[in-house]
Amino acid sequence: MNAIKNVLNNNFKNMELDEFLREELKDAGYGGVDIQKSPLGTRLTLYVTRPGLVIGRKGSGIKDLTSKLEIKYGLTNPQISVIELEVPELNPKIMCNRIAQLIERGTAFRRAALWTVNTIKNAGALGVEVTISGKLRSERAHFEKHSAGVIPKSGNMADRVVKEGITHVLTKMGIMGIQLKIAIKGSVPPEFELITNFKENSSFEETMPTKDTNDLSESENLPNSKSGEDLEKVAIKEEVNQ
Repeated sequence: MNAIKNVLNNNFKNMELDEFLREELKDAGYGGVDIQKSPLGTRLTLYVTRPGLVIGRKGSGIKDLTSKLEIKYGLTNPQISVIELEVPELNPKIMCNRIAQLIERGTAFRRAALWTVNTIKNAGALGVEVTISGKLRSERAHFEKHSAGVIPKSGNMADRVVKEGITHVLTKMGIMGIQLKIAIKGSVPPEFELITNFKENSSFEETMPTKDTNDLSESENLPNSKSGEDLEKVAIKEEVNQ
């Protein structure tokens, strides 16, 4: 197997593993996984909102999940660590699953989308965009898009700032697709920093440069001294008077 096929095969396995964990840890608020492979084994870092449901009583949940991964996906010596998300509203996968759960319970898709947009925007996101497609109101499929704030669409800024989540939900009309994009404010460091810790009692005179008296010319030291034209006029008047 060449290098290209090896990379494609690893990406496909990671995608299958992500789908399995999303269904397995739906109630725990699954927000993504970070996979690191080494000669000693595979290390999985799970990001969830309820780590207690994943760990279980005395670690029973971790043990069951480890055995499932070994049997189903053939992972060698998997090591699982669980991290709780501080702000789950800024995670697109979690918010996608929340929209899907609301639609499954009978909530109107437009109301669920607008609630999600307001929740993410109030959490401090730069922008949010929700796209719902499928047979929404009739037999003919179409899509609706709801957005707020600023969402970069292309370039390096979009790759670094925007996070995307996609999920599907089965309804009576058929399968409905949900795509969510969130622009994070703190993903890119600012180009400049505004310093506001100036001295409160500092005056304008302290910041102005002072002139050295040695550098002053004779005309500056003697403000009443006459210029060359004035001296010529005085000499002409004296000659006339004589």
